[in-house]
Amino acid sequence: MSSARKIKLKLKAPRPRNPLVAPALQRKAGSHRKSQAATRRADKVALKRQLREV
Repeated sequence: MSSARKIKLKLKAPRPRNPLVAPALQRKAGSHRKSQAATRRADKVALKRQLREV
């Protein structure tokens, strides 16, 4: 029976996750508004559109 012994694997348990990280990453997302560059470009396009209409 010595050749039929069961081998036990020892697995290390993963480190516990920090419960404060997920909310912190969600807060990092920022406000949902256009960036300064996008606003500037939109203004420039609107000005060109108005000048074309006149």
